[in-house]
Formats: sequence, structure tokens, C-alpha cells
Amino acid sequence: MIRFEGVSKIFSKDVVLKNINWEIKRGEKIGLVGSNGAGKSTQFKILIGEEDQTSGTIIKEGNPKIAHLKQEFDCNLNCSVREELESSFKDIQIVANKLLEIEHNMKSLDIKKHSYKLETLVKKLAKYQEKFETLGGYKIQYDVEKILPKLGFSKGDADKLVGNFSGGWQMKIALGKIILQKPDLLLLDEPTNHLDLDTIFWLEEYLSSLKIAIIIISHDRYFLDKLCKKIIYIDRGTSEIYNGNYSFFVEQKSLNDESQNKAYQLQQKEIEIQKKYIDRFRASATRSSQAKSREKQLKKITKIEAPIVKIKSPAFNFPECPRSGKSVLTIKNLSHSYEEKILFLDVNLKVSSGEKIAILGPNGCGKSTLLKIIMKRISPEIGEINFGKHNIIPSYYEQNQAEALSLEEKVIDLICKKSPEWSQKKVRTFLGGFGFQNENVFKFIKQLSGGEKARLALAIMIINPSNFLLLDEPTNHLDLQSKENLELAINNYKGSLLIISHDRYFISKVANRIIEIKDSKLISYDGNYEYFLEKK
Repeated sequence: MIRFEGVSKIFSKDVVLKNINWEIKRGEKIGLVGSNGAGKSTQFKILIGEEDQTSGTIIKEGNPKIAHLKQEFDCNLNCSVREELESSFKDIQIVANKLLEIEHNMKSLDIKKHSYKLETLVKKLAKYQEKFETLGGYKIQYDVEKILPKLGFSKGDADKLVGNFSGGWQMKIALGKIILQKPDLLLLDEPTNHLDLDTIFWLEEYLSSLKIAIIIISHDRYFLDKLCKKIIYIDRGTSEIYNGNYSFFVEQKSLNDESQNKAYQLQQKEIEIQKKYIDRFRASATRSSQAKSREKQLKKITKIEAPIVKIKSPAFNFPECPRSGKSVLTIKNLSHSYEEKILFLDVNLKVSSGEKIAILGPNGCGKSTLLKIIMKRISPEIGEINFGKHNIIPSYYEQNQAEALSLEEKVIDLICKKSPEWSQKKVRTFLGGFGFQNENVFKFIKQLSGGEKARLALAIMIINPSNFLLLDEPTNHLDLQSKENLELAINNYKGSLLIISHDRYFISKVANRIIEIKDSKLISYDGNYEYFLEKK
């Protein structure tokens, strides 16, 4: 349906894409992956015409209709769900407004006095009615009624205001508007960001049922595994194609890199041997012809490219901290509400040393509130929250902690201020563990990307050693490599952990117990994420 051939994109002096080659066929579901800044979103912009490629060709078969669900989806909060879904039929609405205008003009005319004008308007009306019918104007209500239950809305929901629904439901409305336009290709940029698990499960099932082609940019590895049968990997401006899901891509890429590295090393060794032979016998009376022959052969050899050294953002570890006692946290008979909604009703929880607990539940169920109550940022209405009596040192990472950073400060100055006793060498080494190296440490915080700010906020949190971590959505805005580094750090961490995350792959890697918030209760699953899914 669409093919990229040798596509490049240069912004002033920055080469974002230099040799992109891949294609999408009708009905295919493709994952577009790569580190932050690799050029994934740039390819989306080129596809929808927001950017032009610098060189190369994009071949489109026919004229495929492309729709794009952006990270910041567009919904009018003051419209009803029905009105918002109907607003996707812009062409039809223009014609419908024209019909209303003509009918209004006809009503204001006298039949006897303005017979000719009326005749002209009648012809005009017939023309626009035909256009309205051709565009499917009489099917709008039917199409909207048909899609409402697929999006999870009841008939009664149709006339409620969009603003009455949570972000996850608003995403469903935005997606519904796009699907009603019947696109041939759907572009999704981080569609699972800020969605709760129930909505992510729904989205997976819904997208699986669609017969149209879909390209997905996502850091949600479970999501890519479930939906995509082809992965396009973007690295340093070039593309590699892997015909399988995300897990296949990770495995195959590792094997390919290893194989290329071995072949390169062997060839380099052989070239070195041949060069030594040529240099040694070039002037020999008996072997000069052999040396010349080998030199000719050497020039003809197809050289294996040197493997691209993977730029890894350096790993980090949580600093050593004294061990806590066996009992870390006890919640007793907690009841708490927000406005008119009861979040917790007479709940109890015990956290023991070494437990790494993931807290799951839909948006608005009270996950973040629970951490704030534990950290005494919010006072519970009823109940007791007690840390263990022996040596509990908590540390808390809030969901929007990165947004609270001082924008006018430099990265290095911020860390120096937090740790005045550290030498500059120690500060630089510490920042290096979070991917801030060389000149990057002198950047102002306002110059950092979302992922860089998230890494810096994490760095600030772990400067002070702790043995009980409370992390609220720590993987938001992190690229895949940074997520892997955080997973490794948590797995090496000797303390206890309470973590809120919608990243199922991440949860499956770090949690050894699951707490689900459901119907104002805390339901405990004494096992990892796979055990939780099995029990569910």
C-alpha cells in the first residue's frame, strides 16, 4: 500500500533519517520502534504530509486514506459523545448545513412572487440532497449507533458530555471519530500512554478486530507483542525489518548482531593475514606473482560492515542502604473517599521486607492516593498507616515529579545543590549513570526532553539511600533502554517496593506480588504478573 524507498530527512544540520526502506501492505499491523529521537514520529509526519522528505521516494498505491491518532488527542469536552462522533463527518456536515440554508431561504420566499427563484433553489436542493446521499449522510446516525457499543458506551452515554468521561474514555471517542472516517491506514503514536490496564486490554482487542493497516509507535512491549506481526527498527537514521512480534525482534536482533560481529572479526583477521603475506613477498623473486594475485583478490572482496556499537544509556543502581526490619508497612482499617466517591472501605495491608509489589487498578480507583496516604501527604479519613518499627527509610517518586523540576537550573547544578559534599567527579559519574554525559550535564532543564527530565527526577530521588521505594508511574516518558536499566536496578535492589505502572512488561519483570484495587478493596495476589493474569 505504501513504500519508503531510500528516504532521508535533514533538519538544518541534523540528519534524522538517512536511508529508510520499508513497506506496509493492506491489513498489516506494524510496530515502529527505536530510541527517543530516532525519527519515528518524523516518519508519521512525512506520511500525513506535515513534513516533506529531503530525498528518497514514498510510493503510494492508489490514494490510501491515512488517519493519525496523536498522543494529545483532540476532543471537544462541551459536546455530547454523539455530537463529537458525528463531527468526524466534516464533508457531510458542510453539505447538511448547505441543505438547511437552502430550505430556510425557500421558506422565506413567496410562491407567486418568486417562482423562478424558488425553481432555482429546488434544483440546488436536489443537487445537494444527491451529494448528501452519495457521501452517506443518511447513514451517519446508523454508523454512530453501531460504533457506540464497540467503544464500550451504552445508549444512555451517547447524550452525556465528553467532559464527564475520563481520559481513557475520551481516547475511545477520539479513536471512534477516526474509525468512522473509514481509513485504509491508521497511525498510532503511543496510544497506551496514561491508559489504565482495562482500557489497554480493550484497545488491544478492538485494534485486533480491525481489518485495516495499522502502524504503531509504542514503548509498551506487551502491546507490540500482542498486535504486531512485523517490527521496523529505526537506528541512526536507517531501518531494519523483522517479520515477527516484538519478542521475536529482540531475540533475532541479538542473534544478528552477534553473527555480524563474529563474521566481521573473522574477515578482519583474514584480511590482516593476507596483508602480511602481500607485504612480505611483494618483492620476492619466487612469490611476487602470488602476492600480486592475493592483492587483486583482496581488492575484490566484499567487506562486511563493522557492527554498529550500540549506544547504551549507562546502567545505574540504587545506593546501598541499611536493611529494614521484617515489617515494613501496616495499613489497618483504612477508609477514604474523594468528593463523593469511596476509594477505600475498611482495607488492610501488610508489606514485608524484600517484597516488590505492583499496585494495579483502573484510572481514578485511588492508586496514587494510596501512596500519598502512606507518605502522609494526605490524611486518611479513617484508619491507621504505620511504618515498621525498625529502620524504615522511605523514598517517594510522584507521577509528575519531572514537571516540578526548576527549568532555569542546569542539570549539574541541581545535583550539586542536592549533594553539596560530593566532588564534581562523583557528580559527573552519578549523572553518567542516568545518561547525562559530557556537555549534556551543562544543559538547562528547560532544554531537556520528557524522557531526560524523567531520568533526572529519578536521579534526584535516589541520591538519598532508602530501603522502601514508592514509585508512581516511573516509566512514563522513558525509552526502552531506560526502562530496561530501571528494571535491572530494581531487580538488584535489596529493599522493598510499592510501584504503580501501566507497563505490563515492566511489572512482569520487577514485581513478586500484585495488589489490585477493585470495588474499594485491596485484593492481594501472592505471585508475579503472570500469576495474577492466570488467577484473573
